[in-house]
Amino acid sequence: MLKTDSDPSGGPQSLVHEIRNYFQFLSTLGCSGFDCSAHAIEQMQEWGSGGRFHTETIYNIERMAKDCRCCHLSADRKQVVFGSGDPKAGLMFIGDYPDLEDEKQGRPFVGEAGELLTKIIHAMGFTRENVYLCNVIKCIPPGKRVPVQEEINACLPLLHRQIQAVQPDIICTLGEVSTHAVLNTTKPLSALRGRFHQFGGIKIMPTYHPSLLLKDESRKRDVWEDMKLVMKEYHK
Repeated sequence: MLKTDSDPSGGPQSLVHEIRNYFQFLSTLGCSGFDCSAHAIEQMQEWGSGGRFHTETIYNIERMAKDCRCCHLSADRKQVVFGSGDPKAGLMFIGDYPDLEDEKQGRPFVGEAGELLTKIIHAMGFTRENVYLCNVIKCIPPGKRVPVQEEINACLPLLHRQIQAVQPDIICTLGEVSTHAVLNTTKPLSALRGRFHQFGGIKIMPTYHPSLLLKDESRKRDVWEDMKLVMKEYHK
């Protein structure tokens, strides 16, 4: 579902790719039939201009995601925590799932763990405004529990849409849930961090979630070593 170089000219294969992606995304919103809504028709018309096809914007995806009913987490949510930052950032951070403060403000990483992540981002020479922040899961799991696989599977196509829209050069996955979801692996995070992995042509750096650093400060050194690798690669 990520960007492809198979048909850079915007020919028939590109059209089929765009149509398939759009229908797959509609299915994640619970649609079982063909969508003939005004918005769907408008979206399809935006695909072609001067013989070229356009990647769906992050704003269009967010607008559609707010009505998502793919899993039971939507029943009790106050609002979807979609993402924030630069929609065309070269660096993207993907966490596990939002907390209560995130849901209250409608933005990811705004609680205590978010404050720590903001400090890390600033130490790297960036701001929250020139990176992109999101979580794999867009709604809060009850009782602050770890999301189950069914919930991850429901949100994963939406995350792929976000990645496709932003098209970052590097992604930092923060935590085991996000790392496993993006890399499609069950290996422990400790065995994955410290080196880059590949996902759809994008470099992935797994590292620990800032909430873990609040509980175990000894992991901060590991995270900073990971971020130094990210900075070096980013500025090549």
